[in-house]
Amino acid sequence: MVCFSKDVDILKYEPVLFGELHLPWQVLVSGTGGTLSGTTFTANDADFVSAQVSAGQVINLQSSSALLDGAYEIVSVDSTTQLTVSVIRADSDDDPVAPPAATDISYRISTFEPQANEAGLTLTEYFSIRPGDPASEIDVEDVLNTEVLKRASVFAVVSSVYAMLASKAEDENFWKKSLYYKKLFQRARERCHLSIDVDSDGVAEIAKVGSSVRLARD
Repeated sequence: MVCFSKDVDILKYEPVLFGELHLPWQVLVSGTGGTLSGTTFTANDADFVSAQVSAGQVINLQSSSALLDGAYEIVSVDSTTQLTVSVIRADSDDDPVAPPAATDISYRISTFEPQANEAGLTLTEYFSIRPGDPASEIDVEDVLNTEVLKRASVFAVVSSVYAMLASKAEDENFWKKSLYYKKLFQRARERCHLSIDVDSDGVAEIAKVGSSVRLARD
């Protein structure tokens, strides 16, 4: 499995996909009766570890008082019943920012990891890299700067999700959203410039440019 983006990256563009437009069949865990104090969210009825919750995913929180209602970044899984969460941060190295404190919280963690994995395969196939291109001599671990693929991955995921929603709801606006993000994906992919280290010496010997997908030796 190869993923160049996380759910929190999608949250920055389309928060609604973790709210009313979440995919019910991709919910990892949900429940009620949670509490939030500072950046610590606790749900005594949960088992976040068994549900395979991880940092970089997104939790939707809604309190009975309506003071808390939105999607937040999961910074860490601290135990089976406890998470560190944050208002979305500009940089993952920034300190977590506490959402409003609340009790009696309904929570839901859904993911787009299957779509991100599909986007990863599509991108590695396009750039003739394993695992997308099994015959390639270049593996994704040989790419020194996979971070440049993040934006393209996000746009691919969002486009595919809106296409899925459109096919179920027959909503023209969903199709428009899907096509819009598909164009953004194509442009982001063209702008990618991958540095490839083929002999594991920490220095790039090959560059792959998204606009031409050609090999260029430095």
